[in-house]
Amino acid sequence: MKLIMQIYVIILLPVFLFCQNKNVSANKVDPQYSVNKSIEYSIRGNEKTSSGNYIGAMTAYNKAIELNPKNADAFLDRGELKELQGDKQGAMKDYNKAIELDPNHFFYLRRAYLKDGLKDYQGALIDYNKVIELNPSAHVYNLRAVSKYFLGDHQGAMKDYNKAIELYPGFEEVYSNRGILKSDLGDKHGAMQDYNKAIDLNPEITTVYNNRGILKSDLGDYRGALIDFNKVISIDPKFAKTYYLRGLTEIKLNEIIGACNDFNKAGELGYFEAYEMIKINCN
Repeated sequence: MKLIMQIYVIILLPVFLFCQNKNVSANKVDPQYSVNKSIEYSIRGNEKTSSGNYIGAMTAYNKAIELNPKNADAFLDRGELKELQGDKQGAMKDYNKAIELDPNHFFYLRRAYLKDGLKDYQGALIDYNKVIELNPSAHVYNLRAVSKYFLGDHQGAMKDYNKAIELYPGFEEVYSNRGILKSDLGDKHGAMQDYNKAIDLNPEITTVYNNRGILKSDLGDYRGALIDFNKVISIDPKFAKTYYLRGLTEIKLNEIIGACNDFNKAGELGYFEAYEMIKINCN
C-alpha cells in the first residue's frame, strides 16, 4: 500500500508542477493581469505618497509603468511626485506622456499648472485653451486670464475674468484678480468695487484687504487703508508685507513711532526692504 502511494505521488507531481507552471505563464502573458497589477501598484504609490514615503511611492509608480506602459494615470501620479520633489523637468516629461496616452482635460490642466509655475505663460495658455475646449469652467477661465495678464494681454484677461464671473458669480478670487487688472488699467473705482465684492464673498482673504488698502492709500484715504491693513494683521499676524504697508501709511499720517514699530516688525518677519525705511524715517 505504501509503495502504491509513493508511485501515485510520483505520477501526479509532474502533472501538478506542469499545471502550476502553466498558470504562472498564463499570468505573465495575460495582458489583463498586467493591467490590473499596474493599477494596484499605482494605488500603492498614491498611498505611499500620502504617507510621505516618497521613495516607496516612486518604486511603486515605476513598477506600475513597467507592468503597463500605457497606464496614463501612473505617469501623471509619478509626474506629480517628481514635481513635489523639485524635479520639474522630470514631471513635465511624465505629464507629456500622460497626455500622449490620454489627452483628457485634467491632464492638460495639471501640465498648465506646472508651466505657470515655471513662468511659461505662453505654454500654459495653450494648455488652458485645450482645457476650455474640452471642459470649460469658471476656474479655468480665471487661470487663463492670469496667464494672459502676465503676457500683457489685458483685454483678453478682462474677457476671461468676465466669463468666469458669468459662469460662477460667487467666485471671490476672480473679483480680486479683476480688481488688480482694473487698478492697473486706471479704473480705480471699478477696482474698488471688485475688491469690495470679493471681501463680501469671503471676509477672510488677506490679499484682498492688502490690495484694497493699497488702493485706498493711492486715493488718499489713509485712514481707510489703515483699517484694511489692521484687518490683515488680525487675520495673519505674520504677514510681513502688511506691517511694511501699514508703516508707509502711518508715515503719511505723521504717525512716526507707529510706523517705525511696523517697519521693525516687517524686518523681523523677513521683509528686509523695511530696514531702508527705518534708515530714512526712524533715526
